[in-house]
Amino acid sequence: MEKKGNIRYEFSAGGIVLDDKNRVLIIKTKNLKNQIVYTFPKGHIEKGESSKQAALREVKEETGVEAEVVQKIKDVEYWFYHDKIKVHKKVSWYFMRPIKIDSNKNIEVEEIFWYDIKEVEKILSYNSDKELVNDLIKMLKL
Repeated sequence: MEKKGNIRYEFSAGGIVLDDKNRVLIIKTKNLKNQIVYTFPKGHIEKGESSKQAALREVKEETGVEAEVVQKIKDVEYWFYHDKIKVHKKVSWYFMRPIKIDSNKNIEVEEIFWYDIKEVEKILSYNSDKELVNDLIKMLKL
């Protein structure tokens, strides 16, 4: 995170984890307005960490799922306001496959579950997530 004038720049990374049954890993969590949202695991890139390392760490911390990166999907950039500060956020998204699922999942999110990739658009809270799923479906030719 860095700040220039009245604008804060944030850098995050996340993963779309797809299992062998074509189900994606979804988290139920709360956004900055304390509203329930359905989305993919992601979080801030820590100092000295690559976006790929951050994405793997965040998936594990938020869901208990250890995954491996197959390939980068894309970067998504957007603007929002938080505490009256204009924020520009860049999120690097990765396509992942699960390696190990730990049932003692972290309590960072309210709930995790697997959802069919071709049906998940119905429940996702953000349009950018819906675009990511469509990009992944095209990439994998599903």
